[in-house]
Amino acid sequence: MKDRKTKIALGIILILLVIQVFSIDKTNPNVDPNLDMFKTVKMPVDVEALLKNSCVDCHSNETTYPWYTNIEPVSWWVKGHINRGRQTFNISEWQSYDASKKNHKINDCMEVIEKKWMPMGIYTWLHPKAKLSDAERKRLIVFFESLRK
Repeated sequence: MKDRKTKIALGIILILLVIQVFSIDKTNPNVDPNLDMFKTVKMPVDVEALLKNSCVDCHSNETTYPWYTNIEPVSWWVKGHINRGRQTFNISEWQSYDASKKNHKINDCMEVIEKKWMPMGIYTWLHPKAKLSDAERKRLIVFFESLRK
């Protein structure tokens, strides 16, 4: 019995070591300043700071990959979140959206901020400065409301 447990443990360790070879691509896509929300939309300094502290790592092409993205398979999970975040709403590509899509994104942003779905709890646990107070959430909602056409 002990020999079997040892073999299983060694097998798991071997698998974990081997998968370290399959790391994620941490190259960020280029940011076109003509499309970037921070460069093309007038926004108050406090709103920009909130977006940068709480949103850009998953919702822009300016992701800063933390130390734990050097560990597989954690990095795969994080990269999946980043890919979905960019696909859902990408600050770096704001001006590429047509008016209808912008309004849809605005509504989505307001909803996930109001319902406290974003930033995600696991993200704020690892990045406590990204946590939004109720007042900060309201500030972001008011800002997004102001973008409606």
